[in-house]
Amino acid sequence: MSTVNTPGTALVTGASSGLGAVYADRLASRGFDLILVARRVERLGVLARSLAEKYGVSVRAMAADLSAPADLQRVADELASNPAITMLVNNAGASTLAPVVDTPKAGIATMDKVNVTAVAELSYAVLPQFKQRNSGTIINIGSVLSFHILPVSTIYSATKGYVMNFTRGLQQELAGTGIVVQLVLPASTATEIWELSGVPLAQLDQATIMRAEDCVDAALAGLDQGELVTLPSVEDQALWEQFDAARLALFAGAMRGKPASRYGIAG
Repeated sequence: MSTVNTPGTALVTGASSGLGAVYADRLASRGFDLILVARRVERLGVLARSLAEKYGVSVRAMAADLSAPADLQRVADELASNPAITMLVNNAGASTLAPVVDTPKAGIATMDKVNVTAVAELSYAVLPQFKQRNSGTIINIGSVLSFHILPVSTIYSATKGYVMNFTRGLQQELAGTGIVVQLVLPASTATEIWELSGVPLAQLDQATIMRAEDCVDAALAGLDQGELVTLPSVEDQALWEQFDAARLALFAGAMRGKPASRYGIAG
């Protein structure tokens, strides 16, 4: 039986609300012990006590701001040294939706640290023990803005593009092993990140917004089904397959040693 369905300990980042809190609930219901990581220690403590009481699992709250190097290192040390951990959910995210010149430098730095550096460093920390055991699960939360850009999402899309390519690279590295790496690409989801980003949910087309519970349930169903890439809101799976096929065709078409004829360069 794979570690996807064999309870161990799951470390979930960004666990105090939104997708992270739902992941915590759903994994606890599957029998996973939990290490919940987030900045808001009070909310984290309430959630930890609630889940422990509801499901009878061990739940530990770990207050940490992943944009702070010392806090990130504490979480990385936990992942590297705790042999009970069988799953890492890289869910924590930061978002400021605005044109680049209107985005505070601190906002850019936070998106880079939380969406990029933390995902890479926490995965790096846990992978050695997963490889030693040849088992473990990493779930990385990207976004449909991993492969699309809006005029207000330049930095956010860039960071989520990193999550997509980093995760797909890990999948290739670990192909044929017992380690599962899933990329989840949600669209608009009803979480607090929208209010924090500067674009309230009320400004969006309400028909396009998915409940956080539905998003996580779909993502976990995709994990159970062995999907490497899960798009919870995409009905036609062929759309992703066509996108990926076009990517491969474009890469193959780039593998030539002469300039394209349209540039009129004799060679």
